[in-house]
Amino acid sequence: MKHENIYKLTLTALMAALSYVVFTFLQIKITLPGGTATSLHLGNTICVLAALLLGSVYGGIGGAIGMTIGDLLIPEYVMGAPKTFILKFCIGLVTGLVAHKMGKITETNDSKHVLKWTIISAVCGMGFNVIFDPLFGYFYDTVLLGKAVAVSTLGIKILTTSVNAVFSVITAVIIYMALRPALKKANLFLTVGKASAEA
Repeated sequence: MKHENIYKLTLTALMAALSYVVFTFLQIKITLPGGTATSLHLGNTICVLAALLLGSVYGGIGGAIGMTIGDLLIPEYVMGAPKTFILKFCIGLVTGLVAHKMGKITETNDSKHVLKWTIISAVCGMGFNVIFDPLFGYFYDTVLLGKAVAVSTLGIKILTTSVNAVFSVITAVIIYMALRPALKKANLFLTVGKASAEA
């Protein structure tokens, strides 16, 4: 594809915008002690989808930027913005590495293979988040807000992170499997892996 780098940057910006919009406007906010909050949202769907479409680095950056901007513009989430950037970037890294390095989903036309590895990579990316978001959040909150607040909010954060993960896996897989043939038909599908320097 001509101008592939420009296309990647454009899609990265689009994924950042989508993750911001989905996180900001499609969420159920739950206020927590210490002036913070958690939420049920589908922002992580875009983090996973970006990694499936663009690979680990570009996808991770797109999702991380959008979700971090969302945090910065909502007072209850401002303190968590650095944590959000790191964790959402890591969702993209894990998802992209599994999908493109192990599953090589853009290098095959076998739809069963693609579906299997799309599910596996989405589960791995969100599995990472289910473990590390509450864990990292606990230590982060302990430093910023004190141990009492960190302990009192840990349970609800584990619950919301887990629910978000299930819905994000399902929606990201459905959207990717629907977009893939449309992008191929329009000659806009990126082959991430052998034909691309970015994984």
